[in-house]
Amino acid sequence: MKISVGVLFGGNSVEHEVSVISASQAMHALNKEKYDLVPIYITKDSRFYTGEALLDIKKYKDIPALLNECEEVILKKGASCAELVKAKGGLFGSKTVAKCDIFVPVVHGTNVEDGTLQGYLEMFGVPYAGCDVTASALGMDKYAMKCVLRDAGVNVLDAVCFYSREYFKQSEAVVESIESKLAYPVIVKPVNLGSSVGIKVARDRDGLIEAIDEAATFSHKVLVERAIEKLREVNCSVLGDYEEAMASVLEEPVSSGGDILDFVDKYQGGRKGEGSTKGMSGSSRKVPAEVTEDQEKAIKEMCITTFKALNCNGVARIDVMIDEASGEIFVNEINTIPGSLSFYLWEAAGVKFDELMDKIIYFAQKRHREREKLSFSYDTNLLSEFGARSLKNGAKGAKN
Repeated sequence: MKISVGVLFGGNSVEHEVSVISASQAMHALNKEKYDLVPIYITKDSRFYTGEALLDIKKYKDIPALLNECEEVILKKGASCAELVKAKGGLFGSKTVAKCDIFVPVVHGTNVEDGTLQGYLEMFGVPYAGCDVTASALGMDKYAMKCVLRDAGVNVLDAVCFYSREYFKQSEAVVESIESKLAYPVIVKPVNLGSSVGIKVARDRDGLIEAIDEAATFSHKVLVERAIEKLREVNCSVLGDYEEAMASVLEEPVSSGGDILDFVDKYQGGRKGEGSTKGMSGSSRKVPAEVTEDQEKAIKEMCITTFKALNCNGVARIDVMIDEASGEIFVNEINTIPGSLSFYLWEAAGVKFDELMDKIIYFAQKRHREREKLSFSYDTNLLSEFGARSLKNGAKGAKN
C-alpha cells in the first residue's frame, strides 16, 4: 500500500517563491510507485489549497487563476493520519479531499521554516520530515544558533545582536556599542531570514547605519558580525538525524561580483533581471569545491557536529566561511530546509533525488516511532479536586 505524502510549500514569507520552486523539484522527484502525492500550497495569507494544478510550475505566474483550479482545505486530525477537508464544505457529500500519512514541508523563511509550521504539524500526530520545532527555531535565529554551536565547540564569528526597536530609540548608542566591539568592515543581517535577504557589508559608520536601516525592515532583531576580508564560502549538506549523519560533497558558490552572495546569485544564477525555475540548483558554483583534503575533512566534521548539536533531522545545508588570511574555518549558518533540498550536492555524491526523498521520509518515520514511545500526558485527579474554593486560589490551591 502506498504512503500518502503531503508536500507543504509557500507560506507567508519573503522566500515564498523560492519555496514554490524547491517544492516543485521535490514533488517531481518523489517516486510515484511508492507514494501518493498530495501537493499543499500555502498562500501568502496562510490559506491552504490542494489540487493537481499545483504540480505545474508555469501556472504560478497567475496565482488567482491557479487557485480557481484548486480546492481550499483545512487540516484535520484523523484516526491514524491527517485529513484535508474542504474549507467551504456543503451540507451533502464528503468533505474529505485527501488524507496524509506523512508531511514533507518544503518551505523557506519566517512563519514557516522557523518552527511555526512544524509546531502546527505536531498537533496532528503524524510524522513530518525535517527538523522539529526547536531545531527549526534555532536554525532560523542566527544569534541563538551561534550560542548553541559555541557551547558545542563549533567555531563561529563573534557578533553583536540587538532589537530593531532598541536601535530606532537610541541609534547612536547602538552604533557606538557595535564600533567598540567590532572593527570595520562588518556584515549586517536580519537575525531570522535566509536567501541573503537584507544582508549588507558596511565599511564605515554611514554604511553601517544604512545596512541596519535595511535589515531592521525585515526583522525585529539585527545581527552584526566581523566581515572576513579574504573570504571563501563553502557549503555542505548533511543527511540523517542525531544518531547517524553523513556529509555530501562540498560546493563553492560563485558571486556575481559583490561582497556577498545575494538573492540573485543564489536563485537566478547571477543573472540580474532574469527569472529562473532551477532554484539553488541553477546558481553558479564549483562542485566539488576546490579545497585541500584537510580542509574538506575539517569542514565535513564541523558540519556534522553542527547538524547533531542542533538536533536536526532529514536534510540540511550548512554554510561555512574560510578566512584565507588566517586559515580559520567558521560556521556561518544552517539552512534547515535548504533551497532545492540540496539535491544537486547529493547527486554529486551518488545519491539520486528520489533516493534522497526516500531517506528524508525514512528519518521522519524513525523520529515519529521514537516519539510514540514517549508520554505526553500525566494521570492526575486534579480537576476533580478543583472545587469552588480553588477558583480563588488557582490551580496550586488544589494541592493544599
